Amino acid sequence: MSGHKQPVSVLVVIHTPQHDILLLERAAHPGYWQSVTGSREGDEPPAATAVREVAEETGIACGADRLRDWRLSNTFEIFAEWRHRYPPGVTCNVEHVFSLELAEPVTPRIAPDEHGAALWLPWRDAADRCFSWTNRDAILLLANRFPPT
Repeated sequence: MSGHKQPVSVLVVIHTPQHDILLLERAAHPGYWQSVTGSREGDEPPAATAVREVAEETGIACGADRLRDWRLSNTFEIFAEWRHRYPPGVTCNVEHVFSLELAEPVTPRIAPDEHGAALWLPWRDAADRCFSWTNRDAILLLANRFPPT
């Protein structure tokens, strides 16, 4: 699969104890807000992908021990406009869900080629803002599985 993205990815919901959620706006698609996402590289396990993507997309350094692995995965159809990034014939992706709790909101260091803006929102507002159903559902599930403090 050299030169192509793997159809295995992570979603990392970064939040505070009160469930304020960090969202990033895709640079190539203004109005497309999301949590940290990214594809597996090589044979790295999902937790390693999550640690790498959090660092790349936000500048936040964390170890796998800081992540909460939800042991949940979503399979979804890859948007047609992004399928060229994957091997020929690949139309679906498997996404592994994680979360990272921070004591308080931090200003992320975003890569301008990937994201144009970042913001923190209360969980209900963040869920409403997400373009991805898997991201929306993860934020809603966060509030139910792990009640805010």
